[in-house]
Amino acid sequence: MKPSKYPTLIAATLALSLSGAAQAYLLTGTIYDHVASEADFEDAISGLSRGMLASTLGSDGLPDYIGTGGYGGVQSAASFDNWWSDSHGSKSVELNLADNGSGMYSYSDSTFFPIDGELSGNEGRSHNYHFAMHLEGKTSFKEMDMFDFTGDDDLWVFINGKLVMDLGGVHGPANGHFSGSDLLGLGLLEDTVYDLDIFFAERHTTQSNFNITTSLRIEPPTPVSESSVLALFMTGLLGLGMRRCFRK
Repeated sequence: MKPSKYPTLIAATLALSLSGAAQAYLLTGTIYDHVASEADFEDAISGLSRGMLASTLGSDGLPDYIGTGGYGGVQSAASFDNWWSDSHGSKSVELNLADNGSGMYSYSDSTFFPIDGELSGNEGRSHNYHFAMHLEGKTSFKEMDMFDFTGDDDLWVFINGKLVMDLGGVHGPANGHFSGSDLLGLGLLEDTVYDLDIFFAERHTTQSNFNITTSLRIEPPTPVSESSVLALFMTGLLGLGMRRCFRK
């Protein structure tokens, strides 16, 4: 008996359907809640303050504050280290960077308040304005790739433990950008998977913006849900059934 071609055709149809589906990149991490009475929060507005951190991550995988005299609105290295502790509670977070169809992936939120009404609460305000966030992933790049961020307050990006974006301080929305060419200049290599660490803090009323656009590969991609796979599979079966009917 001649082997059936249908299983192969079904698999091919499903693969084509999946390849055409929109993909999202996933960043996971932790949000650390804080309160207005803490050091470094709801204090003076420092403005954009580059150079607050060492150029490489510490042995604990966290940034080291090297500023002096309250630079960037930070009292001390010890108060900065407390940003990344769960003294007021913490929560896991996931951000999906959606494919916009042109090779770019983006996440955009002009009211970025992910823990409103949670953990320490809003302290009588309309939002929870006091928190720090550490996002993690894996990334690789080509020379022509780019990463763009606009937001407030502090934002630092590290790749392979090296500082590649520096937007520290309490400030209004600020923009930062780096390219694959910039990463090559730091000694990083194309098509090589590196650790990606993004550190963000919201320290003062009344805005919170968080906007990323990038063409970097961030691994692993968000998996397609089982329901989506089933729907695509059934579409493939339907197409093959119609094909068989027409051939009779």
